[in-house]
Amino acid sequence: MTQRASELSGERRGAPGRGLTAAEVAERISRGEVNDVPVRSSRSLTEIVRANVFTRFNLIIGVLWVIMLAVAPIQDSLFGFVIIANTGIGIVQEWRAKKTLDSLAVVGESRPVVRRDGEAAEIHTSEIVLGDLVELGPGDKVVVDGTVAEADGLEVDESLLTGEADPVIKKTGDTVMSGSFVVAGGGAFTATKVGREAYAAQLAEEASRFTLVRSELRSGISTILKYITWMMVPTATALVISQLVVKEHNFKDSVARTVGGIVPMIPEGLVLLTSVAFAIGVVRLGRKQCLVQELPAIEGLARVDVVCLDKTGTLTEGGMDVTELRALGGAGEPRLRRVLGAFGASEPRPNASLQAIIDAFPAPADGAWTTTGTLPFSSARKYSGAAFTEDDGTSSAWLLGAPDVLLSEDDPALTEVGQLNEQGLRVLLLARARGGLDAPDAAEGAEPAALVVLEQRLRPDAGRTLAYFGEQRVATKVISGDNAVSVGAVAAKLGMEGAEHPQDARRLPADRDEMATAMEQNAVFGRVTPQQKREMVAALQSRGHTVAMTGDGVNDVLALKDADIGVSMGSGSEATRAVAQIVLLNNSFATLPSVVAEGRRVIGNITRVATLFLTKTVYSVLLAVLVVCFQVEYPFLPRHLTLLSTLTIGVPAFFLALAPNKERAHPNFVRRVMRYAIPSGVICAAATFVMYLIARHHYSGTGALDAETSAATLTLFLVSMWVLAIIARPYTWWRICLVAAMGLAFLVVLAVPWLQDFFALKLVGTQMPWTAVGIAVVASVALEYVWRLVGRRFGG
Repeated sequence: MTQRASELSGERRGAPGRGLTAAEVAERISRGEVNDVPVRSSRSLTEIVRANVFTRFNLIIGVLWVIMLAVAPIQDSLFGFVIIANTGIGIVQEWRAKKTLDSLAVVGESRPVVRRDGEAAEIHTSEIVLGDLVELGPGDKVVVDGTVAEADGLEVDESLLTGEADPVIKKTGDTVMSGSFVVAGGGAFTATKVGREAYAAQLAEEASRFTLVRSELRSGISTILKYITWMMVPTATALVISQLVVKEHNFKDSVARTVGGIVPMIPEGLVLLTSVAFAIGVVRLGRKQCLVQELPAIEGLARVDVVCLDKTGTLTEGGMDVTELRALGGAGEPRLRRVLGAFGASEPRPNASLQAIIDAFPAPADGAWTTTGTLPFSSARKYSGAAFTEDDGTSSAWLLGAPDVLLSEDDPALTEVGQLNEQGLRVLLLARARGGLDAPDAAEGAEPAALVVLEQRLRPDAGRTLAYFGEQRVATKVISGDNAVSVGAVAAKLGMEGAEHPQDARRLPADRDEMATAMEQNAVFGRVTPQQKREMVAALQSRGHTVAMTGDGVNDVLALKDADIGVSMGSGSEATRAVAQIVLLNNSFATLPSVVAEGRRVIGNITRVATLFLTKTVYSVLLAVLVVCFQVEYPFLPRHLTLLSTLTIGVPAFFLALAPNKERAHPNFVRRVMRYAIPSGVICAAATFVMYLIARHHYSGTGALDAETSAATLTLFLVSMWVLAIIARPYTWWRICLVAAMGLAFLVVLAVPWLQDFFALKLVGTQMPWTAVGIAVVASVALEYVWRLVGRRFGG
C-alpha cells in the first residue's frame, strides 16, 4: 500500500488540487482499491435467525419436545409450538428493527466531499478510492487514512485515537488518520489507505453496529439465566430419578410428568420479550426520525438524571441574524461593513455566526480586497482572524470573536456588551490586530473597532422539553462556549430553573470534586472550552450521576464520547454524529422526551415481566424439590403448565411489555426482580403443594391422580393470577380487562367438556375445589403482605 500511495502521489503532481480524473477513478475501482468497509447498522438476517434459534434453552426445550412427541399426546407437546411461535416473533421484530435502523443510517451517514476533475462533490464513504482528494472543514471526520495535500490553518483532534486532548496542527505532507476530526481550519488530503487497511476501519465498523452490549437489562437477564441453569441441572436430575425409579407407575406417564416439571423452570419468553421490547422501541423512535446507533442507549437515557445541553443547535436553532453594528473608537460604518464583508468572503466554510455576517454584509467588489492570510475559528481560543490587502493597497489584519476574550477586563466596551448579553443577544467584537495572525499572542493589544450584535433563534419546542425534564426530576445543565450572561438570558426566556445565576467557566475550580459541587449547585455555564466540557461530564459522573450530553458542534465531541449517553443533532458535524449513541435526524430537541419515555417503557415493563417469568421458575424448582423430598408423583402434565403459563404469563406479559410506562428507571435490575420473584414463587409453590397433599388424602381409586392434579392446577392458577393482578398495577381499563380476560379463559376451559378432556382438567366434587379457593385466598393475602413489606423496606 505504501508503494501504491507513492505512485499515486507522482500521478497527481501534474494536476495539483484537481483530484483524480473519471478514468483514474474507474481504474482504481476495477483494481478493488475502494473504501469497501461494510459499515452495518444492524445484524444480518442470518445472525438474527441464529441468535433467536440457537439458544441454550431452545436446545433443552427442543430435546424435551421431541421426547414428548414420542411418548405423550399432542396436548403435552404444546410448549414446543409456543417456543416456535416465540422464536418467529423474535426474528420478525428484530428484522423490522434492522430495516428501520438501516434506512435511518443511510439518512444519517456522513458524506465526505472529494475533488475529481477539479470539481467538488459529495459521495458515500464507501465510494472513496485510493488517491482521492478529500476536502476537510471544521467538524469533518477523517474517514480514511491519508496525507495532507492542502492546509489552511488545519487543526486535527486525534484524541479518539491517541487520548491526547490538544489539537494537532497539520501541514502539507503530514499524515492524517481515520477516526480523527477537524477542529479548526480546512484543507484536503490524499487517501493513502482505504477499506480495511485504514487505521480505524474496524473500530468504525464495530461502533456503528446494532448492538445489545453494555446493557444492565441484558446483562442482568443473562446473570439470572446462568443461575437458573445451575439450579435446573441437579433439580431436573433428581426429578427424573424420582419419577422413573422411585414411583412405580406407567413409564410414559412418568416421562410426561418429569418433562412437565422441567419445562416451566425455563423462563423461555423472557429473552424474547426483552428483544421484542427493544426492537419495537427502535421502530417507534425511527418513526420520529431518531437513529439509535447503540440499542442500550434507549435504556441508558431512561436512567439519566442529568442532561447537559449545548445552547447552540439545541436550545437555539442553527441560524442567526445580525441586528446591529455598533462602531467603537470612531471607526466609520462604511469601512466596517467592507471589513466584515471581506472577512466573510475569506472563510470557505463559515460557522453560523459568520454566515449571519455574510448575509448582512456583502463582500467588496471583485479584486478590491485580497485575502493574504487567515486564522480559523477555534472553540479553544474563541476568535478567528483574516489579513487583507485593501483596495488602497494598505495591509491590515483583523480578529472577530468573543469580546470578553479579546478585550481587557477593564475595557469600557464590556459594560455595553454585558447589557446586550442580558437581553439574550450574542455579541462579537471586530478588532484590528497589531501584529501578524501567526503570532501566538495575535489578540494581544488588538484595537476594538465594532460590536456585531446577533440575535439567536430560539427553538419553539425547547421550553416544553426543559419543562418535561423538570417534571421528571432530571436536572438540566446548559454548557456553552458563549458568554455566560447571554446563555443565562436565553435559558431564562425558556423558563429554565437556575438560569438567573449563570457561571463563567473560566472561574470554575480545577479540582474535580469542587467542580462537581459547582455543577450540582448551578445550571448555566458559559465560556466553556471543549476540554472543560469533558471535565464537567467526568465531575458529574464522579458523584454517581448518569449523564447525557447533547450537542452538534465539533467542540462537543469529547464530552459526547465520555458521557453515559451522547445525543447529536442530525445536522451536526460528522464527528459528533460518529461518537453519539443517539442521532436526532430531525434536529429536534423535542424528540428527547420520546427517547426517555421509550427507555422507561422498556426498563419498567421488562422488570414487571421478568418478575412474572421468574416467579414461575422459582415455584417450578421448589415444586420439583418438594416432589423429590416427599416421594410423590409430580402433580402436573406439560399441558397444565402450558395453559397456566399462557394465561398468567405469556399473553399478559406481551401486552404489559409494550404498554406505556413513565416510571423512572432504577438500578440493580437483578436484585429488584428477585426481591419480589423469590417470595412470590415460594408462596405459589407452598400453596399448590399443600393443596396437592390435601387432595391426595381426599381422593382415592381410579382417576384420583387426575382429580388431585386438577385441584392443584386450580390453586396454582388462582395464586398466579393474583401475582399478575399485583404486577398489572396501577390499574387502567385495559389492564383490568386483560386480567379479567385471562380468568375468564380459564373458566371456559373448566366449563367446556372438550377443553376439559384436551387439558385433562376436571374438578371432582365441591369440597376440594372450594378448599383450593380458600388456600388461594390465604396465599393471596400473604402475597399482598410480602409485596408491601418489600416495597417499604427496599423502596418499591
